[in-house]
Amino acid sequence: MRILSKSNLTAFRQCPKRLWLEVYRRNDVANAPDAKHRMAEGDKIGEIARLLSNPNGDGRLIDIKAQGVDEAIRTTADILLDRQPIFEAGFEANGARCFVDILLPSGNDDDPEWRIVEVKSSTKLKPYHLEDASIQAYIAVKSGIALSSIAVAHVDSAWTYQGDENYQGLLTEVDVTEEATAIKSKISSWIKEAQEVLASPEPPLVIMGKHCKTPHECGFQHLCKEGQHQAEFPVEWLAGRLHKDIQSQQRLNSALDMRDVDDALLNSDQKRIKDATISGQPYFNQPAAAAELEKHSFPLYFLDFETIQFALPRWAGTKPYQQIPFQFSLHRLDGASSREHREFLDLSGNDPSRNFAKKLVEDCGSEGAIFVYNASFEAARIKELSERFEDLSSALLSLNERMVDLHPISKRNLYHPSQHGSCSIKYVLPAICPDMVEAYQSLVGVQNGTMAMDAYLAASALGDMDPAKAEIAERLKAYCKLDTWAMVRVWSALMGRKLVDIDY
Repeated sequence: MRILSKSNLTAFRQCPKRLWLEVYRRNDVANAPDAKHRMAEGDKIGEIARLLSNPNGDGRLIDIKAQGVDEAIRTTADILLDRQPIFEAGFEANGARCFVDILLPSGNDDDPEWRIVEVKSSTKLKPYHLEDASIQAYIAVKSGIALSSIAVAHVDSAWTYQGDENYQGLLTEVDVTEEATAIKSKISSWIKEAQEVLASPEPPLVIMGKHCKTPHECGFQHLCKEGQHQAEFPVEWLAGRLHKDIQSQQRLNSALDMRDVDDALLNSDQKRIKDATISGQPYFNQPAAAAELEKHSFPLYFLDFETIQFALPRWAGTKPYQQIPFQFSLHRLDGASSREHREFLDLSGNDPSRNFAKKLVEDCGSEGAIFVYNASFEAARIKELSERFEDLSSALLSLNERMVDLHPISKRNLYHPSQHGSCSIKYVLPAICPDMVEAYQSLVGVQNGTMAMDAYLAASALGDMDPAKAEIAERLKAYCKLDTWAMVRVWSALMGRKLVDIDY
């Protein structure tokens, strides 16, 4: 009989096939590009949780990697007798094992009990957290310890770091004893069913659906797609929320084709996407797009940010997961053939926010539309900066008043079958400016936002005289500059104008 880990059981709960693949096809997993960063941030939250829950410093951390699973469980049993806080306490019972984030003594020596705290780096309590905590509690109790309570600690996104390594208040603890206890009765059957799945030489047949992305993005979707019929024109390409009748059809047929969907169930955007996709003919209402854009006279600005976020804030005045801008690129057009480029980049490792804000206000001047693609992002960052720096607040907020979003203008007036339902600039650009594809492909080291964050983390850890830092800086500048030039190219295409040259 295979001993199941908690992660095995949570994988089984999401999808039995995912469990089988995680055990027998582990090397085939396709992790999300930011998985490593998210895991590192989660580890930092775990470290802070241990410090906050152990003010006396008498807790014991079980080193699973150094000791091995079996020895870690034996060590846990020994420490339990000393009634000390235990971190990563190991338990095994009834065919499953787990390692508890935080195990705190409660009760008294005559009636010893323990309190479990499951630590999550998310900013709110989620349904699957209850199952996680319940599995921990079930295995611990079956191992012979008495529990007084079960809790989940998650990050408080409203908390602001004041500096000096003081993280008191970062975590909010939610008592889930009642909810987790109610689930515990089901866990023995989960263990049995999961073991039956793993006893099979072949993975179970599971039709793809919402469970492929909820509660976690599955890294084996590419394998499942290989073995299942795929629609030529999947309904997933239809933008926006699907009509409830289409969702019902999807549940019965994961390979539902948009040709089989009644037009009466589609909104105008979805109908336009369907018609263009099936016919293979792009939709482009260039006069309407130009009419919207002609409202804005020169000078015109095209702006893009790059940001970094930390679950555990690094700089005073910032919040968990707050998007901190460290770079911007700004193209200014004074006519179809007259342009200027300005930029900002801070890789010092210090808080870039104030210098970023000052340079942004300076470079954007006092008049002229500021074009962005998906304005909610840049506008939110500018508003956050205005709240942190009162002396710059008025000037920053005036930038938001000048902001124009290219995204909805493009969405209303342009759709190419190659967009596959997305109006992201990375899909729109190849459709109307195919020469830009090669420009992005020629970029070295940084070709998307995730790579930009990785580059920031790498560079900010290097000394100023390190040549590698300068090289990374040039790569970041090239990428961000190309992003704003891409907006210039989209604007010119929507306007029906040809720029004098296409060299950004």
